[in-house]
Amino acid sequence: MTEIEAKVEDLTHEGMGVIKDQGKVYFVDGVLPGETVIFLPGRKRKGKFTGKLLDILESSAERVTPECQYFGVCGGCSLQHLESGAQLRYKEKVLLDNLARIGRVEPGNVIPAITGERWHYRRKARLGVKLVPKKGGILVGFRERQSSYITSLQRCETLDSRISGLLPALHELVEGLGNNSRIPQIEVAAGDENVAMVFRHLEPLTDDDQQRLHDFAMQSGTFVYSQSAGPDSVIALWPQNPPPLSYRHDAFDVELRFGPLDFIQVNASINQAMVRQACELLRAGPGDRVLDLFCGLGNFSLAIARSGASVTGIEGDDYLVRKGTLNAAHNGMTNVTFQKYDLQRDDVAVIGGTPRYNRMLVDPPRSGALEVVTQMVPLLRPERLVYVSCNPATLARDADVLVNNNGYQLSAVGAIDMFPHTAHVESMAVFELEG
Repeated sequence: MTEIEAKVEDLTHEGMGVIKDQGKVYFVDGVLPGETVIFLPGRKRKGKFTGKLLDILESSAERVTPECQYFGVCGGCSLQHLESGAQLRYKEKVLLDNLARIGRVEPGNVIPAITGERWHYRRKARLGVKLVPKKGGILVGFRERQSSYITSLQRCETLDSRISGLLPALHELVEGLGNNSRIPQIEVAAGDENVAMVFRHLEPLTDDDQQRLHDFAMQSGTFVYSQSAGPDSVIALWPQNPPPLSYRHDAFDVELRFGPLDFIQVNASINQAMVRQACELLRAGPGDRVLDLFCGLGNFSLAIARSGASVTGIEGDDYLVRKGTLNAAHNGMTNVTFQKYDLQRDDVAVIGGTPRYNRMLVDPPRSGALEVVTQMVPLLRPERLVYVSCNPATLARDADVLVNNNGYQLSAVGAIDMFPHTAHVESMAVFELEG
């Protein structure tokens, strides 16, 4: 195909450059709006034309040199070439564009984005592992961009430094295991004090392999587990009875305990700021009754309960309900309880019977909280609703229901830079009942 010289018009919500030429729209990685580039058109994939960047003739003033040597190949980051302030403006634009286009709503106020550590912030990740003799043996790292191949990492600028520093040793460790071709992934998790690794294996570990993992754990000071099947198959190799991982919300004198496979917010400093802001916007206190929906192990619930409000956390998984209950007991809190219910069922409104809740926090998965906003909110009519979102499209869809169908106003919204250097947009919105 013939090379094309053109100007980049915009970025997609996935961080790819948008280029228009002779009636076609191309999506090209590694370019920024305003740049003049030369690219090679690719084939049409999933209804879209792609292109491969060949040269940048005129660079954007917002372009910076990526910090990571693997940027452009590794799929962990997509925006390291964009200056940090411009990354925030891009994410805020994605958020507001979705609210306007999908939700047909406009916020009364745009809250400044929550920002924090931009490097070595990631305390939870899943590393891919694969034996590829043609590439030198064992590969440990993240998937390549738009590919199932693994980028073999000796260092990662976004992983917690305690994990990144162990990547060379992990390559050596797995290389020496007898059944290393049957280990597809390593789950890593870092608490405030300790780091854990869970080695997934598709065949039983030999005694020698278990000893190697045990020795690595002792030498590195890392909690090491094996996992042969589902979450229930996780076994501690060292120490034999490891204490739970944990992190603190110092502003609320709360410590949350979690397991190495449990979901937690990956960016510790951002999570601290996010929880503080959510509590400030919720404005709960003694006498208020708060529903915390999709509450997980109590990340927001326990902090809200420190205000003196009565808090009920709802989660669809028995295991997380138990974890939330244990975390409440660990912190000596009696004004917060946890219940199991699938919040994406059609009869979700039954939760809203009695007692009446006048405050609500919603922190759903990427699919959003459609059943909650269409059924439970009209029944309960909470005065204030704080919505924490990891997907601006479903936030916008749910905002449309709340504002245009149920009499709420979107009083404020702001971006949350939970994943710096990626196109991932998290946000927080506040809805108030009009009148």
